[in-house]
Formats: sequence, structure tokens, C-alpha cells
Amino acid sequence: MAQFFDIHPDNPQRRLIAQAVSIIDRGGLVIYPTDSSYALGCHIGDKSAMERIQRIRQLDHKHHFTLVCSDLSEIGTYAKVSNADYRLMKMLTPGPYTFLLKATSEVPRRLMNPKRKTIGVRVPDNNIVHAMLLELGQPIMSSTLIPAGGDQAMDDAEEIREVYQHAVDLVIDGGFCGIEPTTVISLIDSVPEIMRHGKGDVAFLED
Repeated sequence: MAQFFDIHPDNPQRRLIAQAVSIIDRGGLVIYPTDSSYALGCHIGDKSAMERIQRIRQLDHKHHFTLVCSDLSEIGTYAKVSNADYRLMKMLTPGPYTFLLKATSEVPRRLMNPKRKTIGVRVPDNNIVHAMLLELGQPIMSSTLIPAGGDQAMDDAEEIREVYQHAVDLVIDGGFCGIEPTTVISLIDSVPEIMRHGKGDVAFLED
């Protein structure tokens, strides 16, 4: 049975943040709020927790997992970032954007796109996530909480608990955070390419 933490979205309780991170450190799977929707998250090095995400969402091995990072410097540890990439990401972070980049050797192979050796990275604008990342000291491996066979994220923490209480170790209620996915921008090639239109505005890239 999953634990359930009601964490204040503006002033996260440090005690609950520490407990949430402890669950992640011990190999637990958590559902937590971001700046675009609720997401499934676990330790970057935990294969078992990653496989639990795959089962919950019925994902295949081609799915792009995302590393949720605390800031741009942390992204630089896990992805190859050019000067142009850095300038663009600095303008858009923190915010509801996911960037696809070539992965570094710090990323476990199972998390990369199998052909292109790429990884998704993002820096959310959410106080709860930021507090968790600072406590954890490394990215959270993450996937949007979309029910298997569905096309829209869930937004009600009580409903999420009811559905997933036997599938995860912790559900964090951080209030309504939206159901619109992130905007996905590929920075793999020299010209940024919009792979998915989502919550983040990209009009300036399309002019």
C-alpha cells in the first residue's frame, strides 16, 4: 500500500521531502507533481523501479525516459550540451520543456534511446520537485503519469492514489499541476526541432 504525503506546493515540508527522497533512495517508485503534470519517478540507477514504470504504463524499450534535473549544470553531467544548446535551455528553464540530447557515459545504457544514444532532460518549475532534487543530489528518472492505453495525464492526487496505491510506494499530493505534457525539443542536430507541442511556448522558434 502506497504512502500518501500532502506537500505544500509553495513551501514544501522538509520532513516530508526527506522521507520522499529516502523512499527513492531505497528503490521506491513515487508519483509526484511537476510543472506540467504528475509523473512517475525513481532512482536513476534502479533497474527494478524502471521496469515497474514500464509495466504500469505498458511501455516498450523504445520509450524515452526523462532525467529530471535541478539545474543546467546537472544536465551537463548527463547530456552533451553545446554552447548554442546551453543558451536556449538557459532561456527556457526552469519550465515545461523536455530536451533531447546525446547522452554522456554517466547515463545508464538502458535509459538511452537504443539507436541514437540520446536522453531526455528537463528542469521543472515546481518547488516540490526542486526540493526533492536538492535533497537527492542527482536527477530523478521520470515518465509522465498517463494511464496505460490513455492519452492524457491524471491530475487528481486522491484519484491517483486510488488507482495506483498497490503499484507504487508513495503518492505526493502537490495540488493541481495540469494535464498538458511538456514541449519536447530535439537538440540532437544543429537546428532545434520541435518533436511535440505541449505546455511550453515555442512560437519564437517557429518565426
